[in-house]
Parts: sequence; structure tokens; C-alpha cells
Amino acid sequence: MLADKKKWEGTFVALATPFSGGKLDEEAYARLCEEVLDQGCEGLVPCGTTGETPTLSVEEQERCVRIAVEAARKKGATVIAGAGSNSTAATIEAVRRVKAAGADAALVVTPYYNKPTQAGIVAHYRAIAEAVPGFPIVAYVVPGRTASDILPDTYPALAQIEEVVAVKEATASMQRVIDIRERVGDRFVLLSGDDFTVLPFIACGGRGVISVSANVAPRLLSDLVRAAMQGELERARELQVRLNPLHRALFLESNPIPVKAALHLMGRFDDEVRLPLTPATETTRQALRAGLSALGIEIR
Repeated sequence: MLADKKKWEGTFVALATPFSGGKLDEEAYARLCEEVLDQGCEGLVPCGTTGETPTLSVEEQERCVRIAVEAARKKGATVIAGAGSNSTAATIEAVRRVKAAGADAALVVTPYYNKPTQAGIVAHYRAIAEAVPGFPIVAYVVPGRTASDILPDTYPALAQIEEVVAVKEATASMQRVIDIRERVGDRFVLLSGDDFTVLPFIACGGRGVISVSANVAPRLLSDLVRAAMQGELERARELQVRLNPLHRALFLESNPIPVKAALHLMGRFDDEVRLPLTPATETTRQALRAGLSALGIEIR
């Protein structure tokens, strides 16, 4: 393991990217980074799915990472920056950029659209590690978006790549977590990519979450993760259930449409999204209002 495992544990926020007039709103982004860290989260994840990375320019991605790094350094927090692509060569260049921007690790999704074999996926991560040696990689498994997966039987081969320190598992499968533990023990820090199942994920061997909902309710998410990791089952269950209506509202439409609408309702920033995404419907906004109000979150 390249670094202390504790560095990759806890509540990481899959940051939404604010736009104003079609441009990156850097001030709003910096405020969001600082606020979620002040509310107890351990780390920031700029330029992931929630950050609308497919529509960000290379320059915008670099600015997002640098802003997140600046905020994290003030708090001693960790930055795992999105750098994945369906091109290995392009991913290597992206990983080099996030490293140069000061990120602690790169979040690298399994290649999408190409539909690589399991051997191809391992070769993808190995090529990145060899090109940027010594720089931590967090593998990102989200078959619902990529049509590619890292199957449990592939993990022993992935474990041979020292740079891969953690895995974001967004399958919502507790059996998957157990199967991975069976094959490679605690070689990887396993992070949930699904807000609905944080408690059971941690109970099965996970060590935290990369969360969408933490943009909106960072204190509650960080409290949930801490309670679950400390074995405070009743407290963790209470928080998981309490947060469920918010989670449900935040995924009524494709992420990040609802979370940006929620942040707009909270007065954080405009709810602009870039095509092909479109703004949240009124039905979604009503559900968000109800979810926020139930948690005592002020709507402006």
C-alpha cells in the first residue's frame, strides 16, 4: 500500500460543479469545498460523475482539481480527482494532470463503451500505474454507466498493481463486497458509491463512501459513516433511514440533475446543467423540498 489506508477512508464528497452563464463558477465551487469539509467530511472528489466531467473542458477540470486541492490543504483533507476515460492513453494524460494539480489520488473508472475483457481492464490499470509510478489510483466500478465491470475473480490480479489503493464500488451489492473480501482480504480500501447502502456496505467490510448526498447533507453523511465504522449500529441505522427520502429524491433523475437543483434550493449556486442534461422537473423539485425540509435543511 502506497500510503496509510486511513487516508482513503471516511466520507468523500462527489462534488457537483456549479455553472453560471455557461461558465465554471469558481467562487461557488470553492465555497462548496470548504463547507463540506467544515461539516466533517474527510475528502473531496472533483471531476467525477456528479461533476459533469464529460462536458468539462480540460482547463475546467484542472481548475476544479486545483480549487479542491486548495480547500483540502487548509483542512488536512484528501483529494481523489476524477481522471478516467475509455482511452488508456487519454487516461494516462489525465492522471498526470491531476497529479500535477496536487491531487492525492486519481479516480479511474473502468473503460466505458469499449467493453474490454477482464484482462483488458487489468491491463488498463497496469499501464496507468507504469506510466505514473507511485501515484495512487482509486478504481471506480459502476457498470450501470460503463457497461464494464471488475468481477470478484479479477481482484487478485488487480491486487498485483501497487498503485491501486482503493476501489469505489457502485454496484449496491453487499455480496460483491463479501466476494472481494474473500478473494483479496483487506488489500483494497472499499468505498461505497451508493448512498442508499452505506451502513450495510460498511458492515460487510467497506471503509467509507464517495457520496452524492454529502453535497447537501455533509454532516449527516459523515456522522453516518463514523457511526457505522465505530460499530454504533443503532445510531447508524437511524441516520441511514433518516437520510433515505433525500437519497431517493436525489436520484429521481440522472445524477447530477437533482443534486444541483437541491443546492440551488439551498441558495448555494445556480442549478445550470450542460446538455445533454436538462434542468430538474417540478416533480423532482417538490420531492427535494420535502426531503430537505424533513432534515431541517433551510430552503431559500
